[in-house]
Amino acid sequence: MHVLLLEDDADIGNWVRDGLTRGGHVVDLFVDGREALIAATTSEYEVLILDRMTPGLDGMGVLRTLRATHVETPVLLLTALGDVDDRVEGLEAGADDYLAKPFAFSELEARVSALGRRASRGQSGDVTSLTARDIHLDLLKQQCVRRGERVDLNTKEFRLLETFMRSKGRILTRNMLLEKVWGLNFDPTTSVVETHVSRLRAKIEKPFGDVVIRTVRGAGYIFEP
Repeated sequence: MHVLLLEDDADIGNWVRDGLTRGGHVVDLFVDGREALIAATTSEYEVLILDRMTPGLDGMGVLRTLRATHVETPVLLLTALGDVDDRVEGLEAGADDYLAKPFAFSELEARVSALGRRASRGQSGDVTSLTARDIHLDLLKQQCVRRGERVDLNTKEFRLLETFMRSKGRILTRNMLLEKVWGLNFDPTTSVVETHVSRLRAKIEKPFGDVVIRTVRGAGYIFEP
């Protein structure tokens, strides 16, 4: 999973990041709430781990802003505050789970995995189609239609477009696409993402004379909503 971690304590932050990384997750560590908020709204994450009290914009502020802008990524709050009222405040603000410090890493890992599974089930759910702009995907029949015209996509092209449409308006990095579409970890030697994005654009953009997937230099790609 791709996990965002906001933690200003260097020892705890590095400990959690290293442990989750050993467990096979990709972890982006932030010590500044504002930077974490930007990342959470411009990139795709399966789980957000937010320290409740950080200098400047704290985890609660990040959480409230995300929920106010309809970002529903599961959030686990970390805090030294263990009182019931504090836990209730966090949950009412939109947190999905709450873990008081000090905690065992095994418990944190279990809670993160549970939130990731819950998010995955919520994404698939009963959704059988996706529509964005003038593109319609039938997920059951694996068919793509744009402006009433059938667009023939192979399996990977379809999965790539589905991934973009599920994350419309957010930047997807090359590594994210490798993991989500091909199930691969980082491989600096492969150009499979660039090749498939180019082929997908040739099919869904060129015949219709506009741009749907934009390249963000140094960052990745974004499906324009």
